[in-house]
Amino acid sequence: MSYDKLMQIYELLYERYGPQHWWPGRTRFEIIVGAILTQNTNWANVEKAIANLKSADCLTPARLHRLDTGELAELIRPAGYFNIKAGRLKNFLDWLFDNYDGSLKQLEHLNPEEMREQLLAIKGIGPETADSIVLYAYDKPVFVVDTYTCRVLGRHELIEAGADYEQVREYFESNLPTDVKLFNEYHALLVRVGKEYCRPKPRCEGCPLESLPHEIRPA
Repeated sequence: MSYDKLMQIYELLYERYGPQHWWPGRTRFEIIVGAILTQNTNWANVEKAIANLKSADCLTPARLHRLDTGELAELIRPAGYFNIKAGRLKNFLDWLFDNYDGSLKQLEHLNPEEMREQLLAIKGIGPETADSIVLYAYDKPVFVVDTYTCRVLGRHELIEAGADYEQVREYFESNLPTDVKLFNEYHALLVRVGKEYCRPKPRCEGCPLESLPHEIRPA
């Protein structure tokens, strides 16, 4: 039954919006940097920060690793919390060089749970960021959970109020086929409907999910 409900939501969203072409980023490293920088900011600000890194010709692991933390913080200033995020990027790069000689390719042999466990051990890398890296940079099947995901599922009474990140991730992964493309597209569609309709103050009229049973829970 959970599978049917989840797929009904997916199909309604896909019918309305079509493919979302996530995640923005031309290279694996650009996707990883974007996943770290997008914490607590919008994507437009992340794009400005990444453009600065490209202009400085340092959007590679080796060049960013050599960069002084202060210089890095100035380059990523548009992303907000730039000193904190510079530290997080440096923590990721220190881990990458200490354990994998700075090679992103060496991570490919890790299974999804091994990869996310190692990423979560890096200071400043939380579950959403780790799972975004696993799914979008490495095409490994984990479901990324965010505020939009929880809000949509909560209002459609598929998860308990107050369900934590791991509970929501497990709900998706245990009730859907293990499919990278599906996980990618589903998450992107939930973000889209969350931004447009399922806001803290919801706009139910015209929502692609309006016909499904739902209640307005506090966001």
